[in-house]
This record gives sequence, C-alpha cells and structure tokens, in this order.
Amino acid sequence: PPAQIMFCTLNTHKADMDKLLGAQIGLEDFIFAHIKGQRKEVEVLKTDDVLGLTITDNGTGCAFIKRIKEGSLMDQTKMICVGDHIETINGKNVSDCRHYEVAKMLKDLQKGQMFKLELIEPMKAFEKLEPRSKGGTLPEAKISRGRETLRLRTKGPATVEEMPTEVEEKAIKKVDELLETYMGIRDIELAATMVEAGRDKKNPDEFAVALDETLGDFAFPDEFVFDVWGAIGDAKQGRL
Repeated sequence: PPAQIMFCTLNTHKADMDKLLGAQIGLEDFIFAHIKGQRKEVEVLKTDDVLGLTITDNGTGCAFIKRIKEGSLMDQTKMICVGDHIETINGKNVSDCRHYEVAKMLKDLQKGQMFKLELIEPMKAFEKLEPRSKGGTLPEAKISRGRETLRLRTKGPATVEEMPTEVEEKAIKKVDELLETYMGIRDIELAATMVEAGRDKKNPDEFAVALDETLGDFAFPDEFVFDVWGAIGDAKQGRL
C-alpha cells in the first residue's frame, strides 16, 4: 500500500540517500520502493544545540533522516540511522508534518533535557543481493536524463517535459545545499521549484515576490532568499 512506502531510490535497492527519487526521473530509470519495517524507541540527552541531522520527506507525510553528521550527537546514538522515519517526538505524532516542521521541532528541543524519538526503519529485504554481473550496467542516476524527463509534482499530475539545462542542474544542486545549511533539510524538488521561480526574474526583489507566491508556507528568511538568488546568478555566469 502507498502508505507503507517511506521513500524511493533510483537504480539501487540500497537506502542510498544520494540516489533518492527526486522531482524528475529518466524514462529508463528503475525505481525501488523502500517500505516501513521495524519500529524502535530511542531516548537521547540533548547535550548540544545542533543534533547533526538532515531531514527530508517523501511529500506524503513521511519525514526521514537523510544524513547524520559525523561526530555529532546523533552520530553517537547508534540506534538512529540514515533512512529512519521520525514518527513521534516526545510522544507527539509528526507523521503528517513536512520535513522543515520536523527539523524545527528537533531544533527547538531544550538543551540539557532528555527527549524520546519513535522511529521506523526501512525494511532490509535485499541486504544479501549482489549487483548483476556482466549483464550490463544501469545508468548512473542524475537529476534528469535524456531529452525528456517525467516531472513529479506534489500538487497536480506528473508531466513529461524538457530536462533542466546544465546551468539549472548546477543551480538546483547548490540551492539544495543551501536548504541543508539554513533549514536542516534536503529537497531536490523544492530546490528545482525555487530555481524555476527565478528563471525569468531580473532582481532579488522580483525573485522574493515569486517565492512568496509559490512557497509562502516556508517563510524563508531574507538572507536565505538572497543567497539562493546569488546561487542562481552564479550558475548563469558559470561560477559554479
């Protein structure tokens, strides 16, 4: 059932966060669905303001851990793993929350206090499978591939459209990195939407208005919006 799917990867059965299904897929890509597995509870003492987690989500109410910073508090908590879905925080169910909301809740937890997470890890059904040998190799996953890609949208139907230009691909990757720096999330679809919003804008003020119309729920800080505009400009000027 769709509700059991935590996330999907392209061209690999492993929970490889660099191969997550994003806003576009190539028409020859293989998609692997990772479904909910074992539940677990973890209690953590927040000894640092920064937990070291990067959160993303699948767009349908499943926020999960995309990255754990090496040496961070969460890195030392071995029960917490990349790919785990965060179901509750201190008993509060966050299954219907977006990744930025979950990231903010974790950031707002009081330093020096214990907190409890209930997590669901992806089912490990293919751990013993080996890659196919000599029978051909799968193409490396990218943001897009070929002349056309299937564009997946959170709202509205999927559409087949022209792939992003090389300049836009570089801008999307940079904006995705800025999302992690400012908000503790990774979201290629969101980054692509922001780059699209800035495609025909002439200055940061026009860009800010376009973002507010399209993504007003995020309430992006002005400094972040300015840096995103700079990243788009750097890509267009060949500086990325």
